[in-house]
Amino acid sequence: MARRKPLTAKQALTELSRPGPHGVRRGDLALVGLPGTLFTPHAGHGLPAVAFGHGWLQPPRRYLGLFRHLASWGVVVAAPATHRGPLASARLFAADLRTALDVVAGVRLGDGVVGVDKGKLAVGGHGAGAGAAVLAAAEDERVRGVFTVAASETRPSAVDAARLCPMPAVHLAAEEDLVSPPVGHAEAIAQSWGGPVQMRTIAGANHLGFAEGRHWSELLLSGRGEARTQTVAKAVITAFLLRQLNGDHTYDSLLYGDVKRAPVTYQRAGRPATARTAG
Repeated sequence: MARRKPLTAKQALTELSRPGPHGVRRGDLALVGLPGTLFTPHAGHGLPAVAFGHGWLQPPRRYLGLFRHLASWGVVVAAPATHRGPLASARLFAADLRTALDVVAGVRLGDGVVGVDKGKLAVGGHGAGAGAAVLAAAEDERVRGVFTVAASETRPSAVDAARLCPMPAVHLAAEEDLVSPPVGHAEAIAQSWGGPVQMRTIAGANHLGFAEGRHWSELLLSGRGEARTQTVAKAVITAFLLRQLNGDHTYDSLLYGDVKRAPVTYQRAGRPATARTAG
């Protein structure tokens, strides 16, 4: 098979903005004891998987387009639907994200035709769920990559937990985020990150720009879903997961070059990892 010519960042963005080559299955995590949503490619073994944390007050259904997109590119997605109330616990939500990884990595999915490689696991999330994903990564040596969108600080602190994360990460911030301003949240997490890290700030985006459809929480939180923001986020997240979990360098031009509306605003190759502490 002939090797593909290197893609430009624009070409990679265009390609990864479209659905991938896989058919998609949708399932229910409740069938294995954890309320939530599951998306997988139609079939395949040795697949990568990500556990995704929803934003504060947001139902997982607001991210179904992202889940379906990642599954079409060969990534299994598990999204717990727990801790959706106003007093949600970031610590317990992080534990649920780790449980979601246990589930997808421990059982055959899709009537046995879908299997996850335990060495290809990642976590990600939006807002408070992004902060919980950082907490989960800090305590789980299986995690090989982390992505966040409009990350929020949490209790316990996601900024402190970031120092314990030696795996690569991509943090996407929203330029006009009034809920989790980039400087005090995503940037602080990125600067504290223990491993290789990149932060991109999406121009004109708001906190809820990454969420799909409408929801009553928009009465409390600034912003609303934006198709352009979601398109850029899907492409960058997909490129990151394919490279970090599958070793696919096809889209490196997107990961390491500037992208219109989503320039790199912070980047570091990494530093010696801080020793992890148990639970």
